[in-house]
Amino acid sequence: MGNRGRPRGSHRVDTRLPTGYRPTSGRVGPGRAERRKLARKVKRRRQRSAIKEIPLLIGVALLIALVLKTFLVQAFVIPSGSMEQTIRIGDRVLVDKLTPWFGSKPTRGDVVVFKDPGGWLEDEQPVAKKDDPIVVKQVKQGLTFIGLLPSENERDLIKRVVAVGGDTVKCCDTQGRVTVNGMPLNEAYIHPGNKPSSFQFEVKVPKGRLWVMGDHRSNSADSRFHRTEAFNGTVSEEEVVGRAMVIAWPIGHWRRLEEPDTYASVPDAPGGSATALGASHRVANADRYGLIPLPSPAELPLVMGVVGLRRIRRGRRHGVRSGCGGFGGRSTVRTRGSGGETGATGRDGSPGR
Repeated sequence: MGNRGRPRGSHRVDTRLPTGYRPTSGRVGPGRAERRKLARKVKRRRQRSAIKEIPLLIGVALLIALVLKTFLVQAFVIPSGSMEQTIRIGDRVLVDKLTPWFGSKPTRGDVVVFKDPGGWLEDEQPVAKKDDPIVVKQVKQGLTFIGLLPSENERDLIKRVVAVGGDTVKCCDTQGRVTVNGMPLNEAYIHPGNKPSSFQFEVKVPKGRLWVMGDHRSNSADSRFHRTEAFNGTVSEEEVVGRAMVIAWPIGHWRRLEEPDTYASVPDAPGGSATALGASHRVANADRYGLIPLPSPAELPLVMGVVGLRRIRRGRRHGVRSGCGGFGGRSTVRTRGSGGETGATGRDGSPGR
């Protein structure tokens, strides 16, 4: 047939390769050099993205630390030996500040940090501070503000709760033991060689207050030495900062501060004790059947914060993938966005990760 009926310019020139074959009409893919260039470009983009994420991750970590210190957990350094051998000088303890927000109150046997009720630290000699360089001093102040370093200016004390509101605490029975509501305490945590108390006393603890004593009885100016003051030397529950739950530093001293078994047999005061019957610090009851106890609510955010940062970092990670297409095949370069899936599979058919 001729060219009748065809528009002008539509004539197709029949060009052939030197081999005698016509060129394919499909689109020719990029060459190896272009593929390598594209892969390098994606790699550089991924590195720049990772560098940009570092300040974000640091900011998120600092924000989490600040929230932990303000509402959840705070670190305290122990400057004295009033709680030896349970807690030694220089130990760092983590204090639960979350559960009091939900109405939880200290119970017998808890180790608590509390504000100075007034005059308890008057005779204490101030610790000489190091004259650090201005840069080091500012860094320490910043770390203290977000809770990564304990504050040197806070006047807090740490003692063990022996009796709560409504209880009657007395010393001593015929065997020299402290009694609470008539029940003698076998205090195995007392510093070796110390007596439960070197003098006698008997106090009925007012409602909403606590009778506290140090484990190193001969080196602790606790409630016993303030009996002549207001409220018979007891501490208000409102002055409690939180419950010490773990010795975090040094690593060799790491341990959980749990309630001793000696207080389990102490009966409630006549008429009931609102504090003793109040909400406990524990998520689960004591280990009666050999089960592993659940962590307290204040311990959960520590795990959640670390896991959350790892998930954020993992979700923003990019991947570069390549596949072989046989002789003259093409390599594909794919990127995965935040939490997205490419749908590509590995050589064994398993989903790519």
